[in-house]
Amino acid sequence: MTADARTIKPGIVSRRRANGLAFAAGALGAAGLGLALSPTTARAADDQGPTNLSDVTVTAARNDYGAVSNTLTKLPKDLEDIPQSVTVLNKALLDSEGATSLADALRNVPGITIGGAEGGQIGNNINLNGFTARTDIYLDGFRDRGQYYRDTFALDSVEVLMGPSSMLFGRGSTGGAINQVSKRPTLRPSTELTLSGTTNGLARGTADVNAPLSDRAALRVAVMGQDGAVSTRKATTVRDYGVAPSYAFGIGEPTQVTVSALVQHNNDRPDYGVPPLNGQPVESGRNTVYGYSDDRTIQDIVTVGAEVKHRFASGLTLRDQLQYNGVTTDARETAPQGIGTVGAGGYAALSPAGISSLPLGQLWARLQSHDRVIHDTSLFNQAEASGDFATGPVKHSLLIGTEFGHDEYRNQGYYRTGSCNGVALATGYVGCVPVLNPSYSASPAATTSLGNLARGKADTAAVYVNDTIALTSTFKLVTGVRYDNYAATISNSINSGNTAGNTSLARASQTVSYTSVRTGAIWQPTKAQSYYVSYSTSFDPSLEQLTSTTGLSRPLPPETNTAYEAGGKWDLLHDQLDLTAAVFQITQENSRSQNPNNTYTANGTIRVRGARIGVAGRLTSRWQVFGGYTHLDARIIDAIASNTLGKIPANTPGDTATIWTTYAVTRQWEVGGGAVYMSKRYLNNTDLVSVPSYVRWDATIAYHQPRYDIRLNLFNLFDAHYYDSLIQSDGGRAVPGSGRTAMISLVYRP
Repeated sequence: MTADARTIKPGIVSRRRANGLAFAAGALGAAGLGLALSPTTARAADDQGPTNLSDVTVTAARNDYGAVSNTLTKLPKDLEDIPQSVTVLNKALLDSEGATSLADALRNVPGITIGGAEGGQIGNNINLNGFTARTDIYLDGFRDRGQYYRDTFALDSVEVLMGPSSMLFGRGSTGGAINQVSKRPTLRPSTELTLSGTTNGLARGTADVNAPLSDRAALRVAVMGQDGAVSTRKATTVRDYGVAPSYAFGIGEPTQVTVSALVQHNNDRPDYGVPPLNGQPVESGRNTVYGYSDDRTIQDIVTVGAEVKHRFASGLTLRDQLQYNGVTTDARETAPQGIGTVGAGGYAALSPAGISSLPLGQLWARLQSHDRVIHDTSLFNQAEASGDFATGPVKHSLLIGTEFGHDEYRNQGYYRTGSCNGVALATGYVGCVPVLNPSYSASPAATTSLGNLARGKADTAAVYVNDTIALTSTFKLVTGVRYDNYAATISNSINSGNTAGNTSLARASQTVSYTSVRTGAIWQPTKAQSYYVSYSTSFDPSLEQLTSTTGLSRPLPPETNTAYEAGGKWDLLHDQLDLTAAVFQITQENSRSQNPNNTYTANGTIRVRGARIGVAGRLTSRWQVFGGYTHLDARIIDAIASNTLGKIPANTPGDTATIWTTYAVTRQWEVGGGAVYMSKRYLNNTDLVSVPSYVRWDATIAYHQPRYDIRLNLFNLFDAHYYDSLIQSDGGRAVPGSGRTAMISLVYRP
């Protein structure tokens, strides 16, 4: 909870043009609760049109779960002017829930599921609307493609756009895109220090200091450090720290320059989950961890950005933004790959694989090494010109932009080879442990060998135009087009002859030129209602992730995606509550599907039909709510492999729902809680291994004072046994969610 004092000058105030101003009537209505309370800020609103206000100073706590605007310059600022589903997760919501990672934050968005680290990939692996969003994570509008675990300490909010969006972002964004919004300097001084601890033994501290240096310049620094276990699966520990400084000058003037950086270090033991048995994760106990105590993932992240923005008196705005992103990952990880028996001949896999009627006490898990050192770097520049003008009675909001960028990727693999019961294992397998009560100790003696060296680089050049056309006061058209040229080259040190059937190409190059479009119509009969229809496209080159495992001598053609969406957005209860609803269909053509000989072809089709609703804001001045529901009817409707035809894509639940609500009981005390529901999911596209549906309940109680807050968060209140993230490789592994955990936090504002 952050205090916010500001003066509203006499003149015209409306929600559409003054988002974020505390409307006097809402603030006075909350005054009965005390201005230091968590839920006491009314959002700027005037559904009946502009209102003349006299000079009034309002001091209130900014802690509203609703949002009426976004930060992406490629989109209209106001959400009701976007013909697309957009969910904004702001700091007030994340602080109330005790969310500290990007994965925690995204659990608020129905339709999103979490994938674990797998294969050559690591870090945050997200599925959005049934499609991977691995390379569709952005930081301040730039692709954040590095493989690392993202924290929220340097973020003001997270914005989730649903549906194909290549017109906005270029390649990718089949199911949508996720934009992280960094904290930026302002001219209002503030300091917030937070200390927290959990019953698992995790200690965490953050600081956020914003210091005006003059009447036009400011410096802001966010700092984070944490150490301990992140779940009841106590082997999964973290030891992380980070700092995110930013400096801006020319604030409030025609020309503003902002420079920023993020430096983060992670030393973690990620969870590689449990193997499947008889079509579901093996029931070896919710806190059973497979692997070795010296497994670790060490990551160093450096992001540096600069933005220059100039506003002309005519209303034209020019903006140029540059961002460098570099991530280095050093991973030594061991994962369960298969279940079998152990005898005098060593390890013997089950036949058929993953199927057994033997007691668990007679089964063993074989452990495979996943060791690699990854370097990911990106350098991108965006230049944009935007402004409003009229052609007769028709008004335009026009954006013209260019984007140029370069990506590089280097992944050196290693493998360890050991034995089981004194018998040598196949290359890359380290050892074996009992399925029940496996020991968690240092890795046994093994031979370490150099594996594949995968390299990749790509150049991007793009130009885009978007126009929001106001034909009348109630009807708008949105049109946009973007042309991308994407040229990528990859290589692998193995399979030097590009032998057909081998899953790694020795070398390959691909240049893809693609034109993405986006169009929509918006009808706004009143300021409290907005209805829309839209059409959008996107494309996914086969070398998009700068890797290739097609097993062919050439890259495959790009996957192409189209989406139709229709929906509505409403402001209710005098602009205090936002309600959204939409129906949609996303179809992916040229979907890559696996052949019986382990090669891949681009002849598949995946279709997702769905519906979603969302709610955010206040039911009363004391009562806040945030939630949503998404239904996905996802099917593989064309595939060369008969065992996937008609199946549900991996990690795609039919139904997901979330709710979070808090209530101010008195001037100081706040209580709240919520739930996450997810229906059954499959771990691979053959639908042979699944995890059951679950409901997880959380709760909070907080005590607020002007200079400090004390908050207790209870996670998984009823100790539900559920599976949090899914991993498709190795027959399908699943990572159990944490058991019941409590976290106490102290927030101090000197």
